[in-house]
Amino acid sequence: MGQTILEMRGVSKFFPGIKALEGVDFSMRSGEVHALIGENGAGKSTLVKVLTGVHRPSSGELLFKGEALELRDPTDARRAGIAAIHQDASMFPDLTVAENVFSGHLLRGRAGLLDWRAMRERARELLRRVELEVPPDALVRELSVAERHLVGIARALSEDASLVIMDEPTSALSLREARDLFRIVRQLRDEGVAILFISHKFDELFEVADSYTVLRDGRYVGSGAMRDATVDSLVRMMAGREMGQLFPERPALEGAAERPAALSVEGFSRAGTYRDVSFELRSGEILGLFGLVGAGRSEVLRSVMGLEGRDSGTVKVFGREARIRGPRDALKLGMALVPEDRQAQGLILEMAIGANVTLPQVADLAKGPFLNPAAEAELTKEYGSRMEIRAAGWGENAKNLSGGNQQKVVLAKWLATEPRILILDEPTKGIDVGTKAAVHAFVADLASKGMSIVMISSELPEVLGMSDRILVMHEGRVAALFDRADADEDSVMRAALGADEERGAAS
Repeated sequence: MGQTILEMRGVSKFFPGIKALEGVDFSMRSGEVHALIGENGAGKSTLVKVLTGVHRPSSGELLFKGEALELRDPTDARRAGIAAIHQDASMFPDLTVAENVFSGHLLRGRAGLLDWRAMRERARELLRRVELEVPPDALVRELSVAERHLVGIARALSEDASLVIMDEPTSALSLREARDLFRIVRQLRDEGVAILFISHKFDELFEVADSYTVLRDGRYVGSGAMRDATVDSLVRMMAGREMGQLFPERPALEGAAERPAALSVEGFSRAGTYRDVSFELRSGEILGLFGLVGAGRSEVLRSVMGLEGRDSGTVKVFGREARIRGPRDALKLGMALVPEDRQAQGLILEMAIGANVTLPQVADLAKGPFLNPAAEAELTKEYGSRMEIRAAGWGENAKNLSGGNQQKVVLAKWLATEPRILILDEPTKGIDVGTKAAVHAFVADLASKGMSIVMISSELPEVLGMSDRILVMHEGRVAALFDRADADEDSVMRAALGADEERGAAS
């Protein structure tokens, strides 16, 4: 590793009623992959926004390459050599790859005219450097999420960035795509670039990071070499307590085979997406649904809820055939879906927590033509408190919350409808280990009280740790169905890869 490239000395950032960062000391070196670790709400996002010029610190100082650094806006950060690649890989979808690579610093030739040829040629060189085989003239909307991340890295390199911040870069990537990204990260590190890597996935951190810093409640807790750390030691630093089990101990489901079906899906097919999918969800059961990216897991359940169409198939709810034409029909039947993308599908970010929680029940909370504020406040308080949402107040906008607290708002929103069947699509995606444990315990408690739950997850330990049975999909078809006692990582993954498709047919 090289010389110290970045120092934060006593940096604090205060918002009304909130200490987002308090006296944080932080440093990293060139040629280093440095993991920034902490629970949701620990201050990671605020630290990144200070480094990228989105927020100005309330106190403290920044040093970059040994000199004092004052960032008035993101443009100052880019000029200094600091670039950020966010988890949503934000781009201009209707512009070309080359235009995105040079957005904000377009190359110009004589007389100040844009030099499109130079930009295409330079973009081609940068794309080769990040091993992305797409033409510079391709529209970004035609690229996969993984390819967009690589375009983001190329953009950072085009600005000669010496510090690249990667915020949850693998959240929407397959295992293979993540491995490809790690290879590029190591290549950049070997070239002397400093990488600040933010992820909630410990396996990724131990694979790619050289060192780490832990934040808790907006304060610096400690730093060290990843080779000297363990999951337990990092969790203790993050949470300030012993973590205990990530998954609650759950006894075998009593009388499982005799339990009535809460939800029966028969012969679901949609051309090009999934075909002949059938399964049952038993009363009081957690049914895990696992599969690799593109397996069709989410699409099937969105069709069940009436959010997407299908070509064929029937649904029964508690033994009665149901005609579900849209989410309102599903809601009337006692069904609710917590979607995978909490920001785009689960929340209205510009609205208050209370307005989000009560949105599905606005009609029921109305007093004549007007919303009953007292009833809305009571419902919000009840379910917001149950989910332990951390916020300045129920009137705070959802956009201001951490990822974990946003997820809790979505859960509170649908639990407030008192569903009998709950579908959870990646319920712990992008949230910290402490919040994951809390969500797992809450879900297990709901099942113990009789709620029937489908949990879609791409995290195999989560599926194994939470499910009574596990349904595995591969390329749009049911590949296997495991009882909890018979499931292990090897057999479930083999089915997800298509090695055991005959088992699904037999089940």
